[in-house]
Amino acid sequence: MSIVTKIIIDSDNELRYPSVGELNTLQSYFRSTNERIFIACVLRDKQQDIIKLASKAIFQIHPEYIAPGGNAEGARKRSLCLRDYGWYLRLVTYGILSGEKESIEQVGVIGVKEMYNSLGVPVIGMIDSIECLKKASLEFLSESQANIVIPYFDFIVQGMSN
Repeated sequence: MSIVTKIIIDSDNELRYPSVGELNTLQSYFRSTNERIFIACVLRDKQQDIIKLASKAIFQIHPEYIAPGGNAEGARKRSLCLRDYGWYLRLVTYGILSGEKESIEQVGVIGVKEMYNSLGVPVIGMIDSIECLKKASLEFLSESQANIVIPYFDFIVQGMSN
């Protein structure tokens, strides 16, 4: 749900007009709309480069993943890992565009630890992977754009860490 939808629904559920604080939040969101769209386009267009940088970094941190018997051993397993990278990168763009983290929580965080545990994927490795994905993404963004992006990656990391 976008921040706009959330404010409208919350106001309607309480039979009131949006508060001054909510209107200020909307004003800030609308001021950053073009920047949010631009960031989403950069992440989309640079997805392969970002994933390449992030995968190189994670396998330097955890070389055991690509070693014989590792979770990312061989081309097939490695491609499954990288597919998740693309999925998390898309998830971050959804949050950036909507201006909220609820969609990330609903789609990408709830139940993720249980899923990875059931698949035998080390959660700490996924947390490290998201950190690598964040760092790689920031390579293509300005400092002000990075300030918009970072909280969404951090939200995923926090959700996986709990």
